[in-house]
Amino acid sequence: MDNLTHTLTGLAMSQAGLNRKTRYAALALIVGVNIPDIDIVTRLGGSATYLKYHRGITHSILGVTILAAVVFAGVYFWGRSAPPPRKATAPPLNRVWLLATCLIATFSHLLMDYTNSYGVRPFLPFSGRWVAWDIMFVVDPLLLGLLIAGLGMPAVFRLVSEEVGARKQPTRSGGVFALCCLMGLWGLRDFAHRRVLGMLDSHSYANENPLRLGAFPSPANPFAWTGVVETDSTFQILSANALADDVDPEHTTIFHKPESSPALEAAMKTRTAAIFKDFARFLWSQVVEDEDGYEVTLRDLRFNSPEARFPGFVVEIKLDKDLRVRSESFSFTGRQD
Repeated sequence: MDNLTHTLTGLAMSQAGLNRKTRYAALALIVGVNIPDIDIVTRLGGSATYLKYHRGITHSILGVTILAAVVFAGVYFWGRSAPPPRKATAPPLNRVWLLATCLIATFSHLLMDYTNSYGVRPFLPFSGRWVAWDIMFVVDPLLLGLLIAGLGMPAVFRLVSEEVGARKQPTRSGGVFALCCLMGLWGLRDFAHRRVLGMLDSHSYANENPLRLGAFPSPANPFAWTGVVETDSTFQILSANALADDVDPEHTTIFHKPESSPALEAAMKTRTAAIFKDFARFLWSQVVEDEDGYEVTLRDLRFNSPEARFPGFVVEIKLDKDLRVRSESFSFTGRQD
């Protein structure tokens, strides 16, 4: 998920009650829910290097445990030297609760990234296998709106209380509401996801049965999905709606699997292609010959919705007539990064 969503989730967990268990819980949560994305420094090595290392060891069970310990040590030792709190009701600096808060923060990052189609590699360094729940878009406007609404509830309650002269409402309700909305949205999207997969699996495509299926979410509508179907000779992409009675297997975008060729084999030996092959789930390739040689394009079709203007996650490799590599590049956006 995006860092704003991670941050708002951390604030919701703080507001839901963790800030009453120890001092600096909110600080630990904000840092902890974002620190796994420290791997952004690998972006300095280019897009392909970032693809190789992003959501790697810092997004593994081992990695988030170590990062939680680092955040705990930093916040705890800084907190011990900080001046005493101004409010007499402020909780003390509790080592056990602070460590637990840091672990909750970093593991929540891993869980939230697992919910989207990009996925995570939680078992590194022992296994590099990618896993993904495939139910959330990386930036989900609906989730952001629910989190903002929940976190804003306490301020509204305070204003109402001041107007009518009533007792101040507890601020815990806003955080609890936001977290309940988060889990409710997960449940709704999981139900829609399973329904779409069932509809996709009930058809044949151009007289071929599905070998593999995938259903990937849209940014805002929890019922709108993009289906990807692999058959023996093609990949097919189609729109699907979880509220509809069925999908239409006759209206698909078809990507024919290419035949093996020396140009494709040479391209797949490049560093960029090797990194991409390890990441991609629905890998489709295309070879085009021109007067200068060959241009090989690789796509991961889970990021290729029918409505996308610039389908993302694209590798371009150019070879000369002797199959020597002239250039290789990877783009997250489908355009030159």
